[in-house]
Amino acid sequence: MENIAPAVLWQEIREQATLEVRARPVMQRYFETHVLQHDTLGTALATLIGAEVSRSDSTLPNFAGEFATVTAQTGIEPCAAADVHKIASSNPACPNALTAFLSFRGIHALQFHRIAHAYWQGGEKTFAALLQNWCAKSYNVDIHPAARIGKGLFMDHAMGLVIGETAVVEDDVSMWHGVTLGSTFSEAGDRHPKIRRGATLAAHAIILGNIEVGEGAVIAAGSVVRTSIPAGMVAAGVPAKVIKAVSGKYAAITAPATK
Repeated sequence: MENIAPAVLWQEIREQATLEVRARPVMQRYFETHVLQHDTLGTALATLIGAEVSRSDSTLPNFAGEFATVTAQTGIEPCAAADVHKIASSNPACPNALTAFLSFRGIHALQFHRIAHAYWQGGEKTFAALLQNWCAKSYNVDIHPAARIGKGLFMDHAMGLVIGETAVVEDDVSMWHGVTLGSTFSEAGDRHPKIRRGATLAAHAIILGNIEVGEGAVIAAGSVVRTSIPAGMVAAGVPAKVIKAVSGKYAAITAPATK
């Protein structure tokens, strides 16, 4: 994964927003509110997530300021930059980083989770679980706040995504809508999957139990995985079986996007 400094990415996003305002002046207030009035990616994300929480219930305050502090103190901003850059640079359906930041629900849900995870780690488990619920209602993405999620994720569409409490998702993982990282009900404690760096989980793949999907492995769409899959292998079926080695990269998520 190519790292990008949050400040560099945010400058790029601000420049793109400025061009959009020139092209469509009626949208000026929108771009100023969500992009141009913010000095950093972290504060813009905090404002975006805070506004989404406020919309969940009229009794809730605006947590934007508090979330900005959490984002700054817990290292969320570099992870968010990696997520946005991954989508903007690898997804042909995404025209630029501005679009990734403003409109990709997978990006929003990931940052929602990162904030909830920070509260969970800090001992505020009730508030973290409430954030999980509000995220699920807003984005149809349900990630337990204890789950450990890496950076630079390609989380496309994201609708119907479920990730359980003890799941681990490492850097550069790609996953599509309908993916479930769940338990089998026969295990206690550490009971959810571990998805290693660079693995790909296609649409509606279901991975169950404390098993491992190895680095660079691919799980085909609609598969149900109950046993560990070695690194660099393709698994498919119900139940999933290893069918071949990964033969190359996937053009749909690795080719340079046409901007």
